[in-house]
Amino acid sequence: MNAILNVSLPVFAIILGGYLAARGGLLGEGSTAALNAFVYYFALPPLLFLSMARVPLSEVFHWTYLGAYAGGLLGTAALSLIAGFILFRRHAAELPLQAMTTVFSNTGYMGVPLFLTAFGEQGVLPALILTVFNGAVVVGTVVMLIEFALSQRGNPFRIFRDVGIALLKNPLVMSAAVGILWSALRLPLPKPLTSLCEILGAASAPCALFAMGLSLIGPDKGGFRGETCWLVLLKLIVQPALTFWLAFGVLDLDAYWAMSAVILAALPTGALTFVVAQRYGLFVAPATQATLVSTALSVVTVSAMLVWFGIG
Repeated sequence: MNAILNVSLPVFAIILGGYLAARGGLLGEGSTAALNAFVYYFALPPLLFLSMARVPLSEVFHWTYLGAYAGGLLGTAALSLIAGFILFRRHAAELPLQAMTTVFSNTGYMGVPLFLTAFGEQGVLPALILTVFNGAVVVGTVVMLIEFALSQRGNPFRIFRDVGIALLKNPLVMSAAVGILWSALRLPLPKPLTSLCEILGAASAPCALFAMGLSLIGPDKGGFRGETCWLVLLKLIVQPALTFWLAFGVLDLDAYWAMSAVILAALPTGALTFVVAQRYGLFVAPATQATLVSTALSVVTVSAMLVWFGIG
């Protein structure tokens, strides 16, 4: 119980600070976009690069563990895409963001601190692996699908070219790719580079959460209650349930790794979903609401899961 509360309460305090700042007009117009741009271009890329460059590839590619988590993720994303297309009539460019809202666990800002608190530094590897997976695979796939949907050219070769250029220009995708390459080549990390990445990366979580709070003030933040409930249901119930079935049943993972996959799948929607949505100007309101609601409810759901697994 204490482990999740020690993470969730500070998260909400930062979001509340952003909301109050927006309500009081302290930062002026354009503050949300400016703060989000800082996170997207300057704070998150060093964090993603450093987390990937530090972990040996042999430890990152724990295939059975990744298979259990990815299977639950894909099943949940499929349900999200079907409902988004049929029930909520979302534009093709919004569907990847809707799916990301239901599967992108907050492994970096909540998972890593949670595992450090519950298991100590020696037990944090499962959370770190999925932080790498989410940053490289999930974000890269979502950005690619959005770029495909936004492309107005009919020629498939031009579409692939445009998407390729967009991915090369995307700081999140490229920082993850460079980090993986750095790890693969076993290059040393110079102390100045490490310090720079740590300083900038440390700003990503509070700035992203503060920007979420700022975004709650505005004329277009309502009207998504039914959809928000659906998104939160998929994130907090369906994804961990599918992951549990795969980890403990189908793949018969080691107990610690299976438990880790389920707990991390049950975490609320990560703030990076809001960052990507804000960057493209798509699905911002429901992504923000689902992140807030899932984070609030996760205090109960994840705490109950920790007690069930006998942790804390």
